[in-house]
Amino acid sequence: MDKLIKTRREEKENRKARLFELDTKEWEAKRDRITADHAAKLEAYNRELADLASAHKGAVEQWEAERAAFLSKQKERNEAVDGLHARYEAKEPEAITTYYDMVLTNSEYLDCLPKEFDLGFNQDTALLVVSYKLPAPSDIPTLTEVKYIQSGDRFSEKHLSELNAAKLYDDLIYQVALRTLNELLESDQATALASVVFNGFVTAVDKGTGNAVTACIISMRASREVLRAINLAKVDPRACFRQLKGVGSSKLHSITPVAPIINLRREDDRFIPSYGVAEKLNEGFNVAAMDWEDFEHLIREIFEKEFTSSGGEVRVTQASRDGGVDAVAFDPDPIRGGKIVIQAKRYAHTVGVSAVRDLYGTLMNEGATKGILVTTSDYGPDAYEFANGKPITLMNGANLLHLLERHGTRAHINLVEARIAGLGPSAKF
Repeated sequence: MDKLIKTRREEKENRKARLFELDTKEWEAKRDRITADHAAKLEAYNRELADLASAHKGAVEQWEAERAAFLSKQKERNEAVDGLHARYEAKEPEAITTYYDMVLTNSEYLDCLPKEFDLGFNQDTALLVVSYKLPAPSDIPTLTEVKYIQSGDRFSEKHLSELNAAKLYDDLIYQVALRTLNELLESDQATALASVVFNGFVTAVDKGTGNAVTACIISMRASREVLRAINLAKVDPRACFRQLKGVGSSKLHSITPVAPIINLRREDDRFIPSYGVAEKLNEGFNVAAMDWEDFEHLIREIFEKEFTSSGGEVRVTQASRDGGVDAVAFDPDPIRGGKIVIQAKRYAHTVGVSAVRDLYGTLMNEGATKGILVTTSDYGPDAYEFANGKPITLMNGANLLHLLERHGTRAHINLVEARIAGLGPSAKF
């Protein structure tokens, strides 16, 4: 009996041992799985952490590079702005045109207005010339009303009458011209401008030929003082245009070409800086015997005084002995004005017809409206005969002295003294 009990006890203990062993193995397997899973997850986490750290580092480096590039560009832009401002304050021509280009570019207009323009600045006269592209009459919207017709399932449009559309166009062009002049003069912080000329150009179809033509249809000029005296908020644009003595057809919508008040040929690289001579002269000074280069600048100076009252200017060209242009005048008068070429002969003998023929050829080549030949002596009969009926003015020594005296300069001409000094027909201006 005791043996049986012992055997059963042993069997029970063995079963417990086997169960414990099985449980232990199962627990160890589960532990190993959990440990392996944790290790895998930890490894994945570390990889993700490393990737995030690498991405962060890359993002920081990219941000720093972009920041450095931004700061570099910002510094460059600021320096450019500061440089432009300094050059503008110094009234450099290129900076002046760049500044006013920005002024007009930032001006807000309707989409039907092209807002295209070209600027030219004359530093000597503080004159800014604006060549402005205006819309054609056909570019201006005329739609006033749209109705839905239910019975016909359609839309009905109503437009301005031809008369009202023409009036709208004319009023618009007058307002654009006045606004442009005002914007430029009001933004002139450096007081670089004495006056502004607005030339409005239109490209439209000529109803007579069917071809596209480009024409200046409006030209007006205003000084700072004149424009400041006008209350633009209350003026009638057309009346203000007339008050400012603008040039244009009474019907701008007809696209009738007019001569610009002034349209400088800025690309002419023959122009050189000028200097004053007239104040050095006196009654005892012989103009016929003066230095030819001083004489050249004297002519420029005296003609500039002649044209300044009407807003014109005179520019001296580079020295040459080829009989070309010695000076160029720009007269803004819409009737008698335009480009005028000037030649001068500091002669001690009579000027022959060949010099007048040369001037006429130069006038045609330059596309000028008039030529002026100035001499310290006089012209032969054949010279006067050739100039007759042509856009040529011959000024002899007496005319020159009269012109000098009219502008406050006294001098004399002694041809004998000039001949003794060796100044013959070949002597240049």
